[in-house]
Amino acid sequence: MYNFRKVTDDLYWVGANDHRLALFENIHPLYHGVSYNAYVLLDEKTVLFDTADWSVGRQFIDNVKAVLDGRTLDYLVINHVEPDHAASIEEILLRWPEVKIVTSPKAVILLHQFGFPIDSSRVEEVREGDTKCFGKHTIAFVSAPMVHWPEAMVSFDTTNGVLFSADAFGSFRALDGKLFADEFDFDGEWIDDARRYYTNIVGKYGPQVQALLNKAANIVGLDNIKYLCPLHGPVWRKDLGYIIDKYVHWATYEPEEKGVMIVYASMYGNTETAAEVLAAKLADRGVTNTRLYDVSSTHVSYLISDLFKYSHLVLASVTYNLGIFPPMHNFLADMKALNLQKRTVALVENGSWAPRSGALMRAELEKLKHMDILDDGLTMASSLQEQNLSEMDALADAIAASVNK
Repeated sequence: MYNFRKVTDDLYWVGANDHRLALFENIHPLYHGVSYNAYVLLDEKTVLFDTADWSVGRQFIDNVKAVLDGRTLDYLVINHVEPDHAASIEEILLRWPEVKIVTSPKAVILLHQFGFPIDSSRVEEVREGDTKCFGKHTIAFVSAPMVHWPEAMVSFDTTNGVLFSADAFGSFRALDGKLFADEFDFDGEWIDDARRYYTNIVGKYGPQVQALLNKAANIVGLDNIKYLCPLHGPVWRKDLGYIIDKYVHWATYEPEEKGVMIVYASMYGNTETAAEVLAAKLADRGVTNTRLYDVSSTHVSYLISDLFKYSHLVLASVTYNLGIFPPMHNFLADMKALNLQKRTVALVENGSWAPRSGALMRAELEKLKHMDILDDGLTMASSLQEQNLSEMDALADAIAASVNK
């Protein structure tokens, strides 16, 4: 049974939703599923833009067949070769053996590496600035290296302003019958999944995303983009400035909001209590845009996502075997791996006989770019003592003053 939706008069979404996948890329939890998007253009020539993960392969093929309605498939444009979008390529080649592939030179190399039986006589390699006409629609190709694989490109329909944006502007979460961002309460329902997708999948490559946005502005012209058709998540046809502005913030590592994210590592509850006390003292000072997370029970993808959102971070960690508590150490490693920068950080350390986590966390943070580490901190010996309260007040004052600058 087919299940497709119309994007424009002659462009159709032929993707599918997956609610069975528990971990995206076998790392990131999916509590609301994910969509795999692909699109068919019906012009003088028929064109399929990307395929889908094999987990939804049957639905995807049914959708393509239904939209073609007996017509042959003339072209397959491959913007991105990652298996969640390329796994069904072989099925397309088997069902439509005359189809011609349009993709980047580096994508051809990766297709062979993944074992797809690609005949070079059926492949048309395109480079930055190349165009191809399929009838009334002319597609321009723009390279997007490391957004987030080296072979990636985006395809722009100069006729109707559709940008097939590959993994850019994508999001976790299944579509469940809807398709367009304006069919959802995006800012209420979707933005956290969109941010978590970007920050954990693409976040490391902020400079490359900035380069793509600049190229899109110069080559395509942002005002000429009328639709954003990503490979995951909803299609944008209204308020494109909203999601583009989010991408500018994320790609430049500028926080979306002034607020404080408190991440604590606590073995027996004492460091957790200190985090709660600090949050209360911040609220007394008018800083209420705060979030508290237990690093041991919160998946790191959620921590990274909110860290891209908020301007300030407090790390509160017990000392463990004279080092940083392991889940906190892992969080710091992920921050470094994803190129996190431009945040103001305060430190709280705990240790019954040899508190060292504060100095060690500072050393890790100093490896990151443009991090402002507050001199005010707090050292605890086991539980929060009366003599610590003046230090806690000073720390809360320093954070509040920084937030309110």
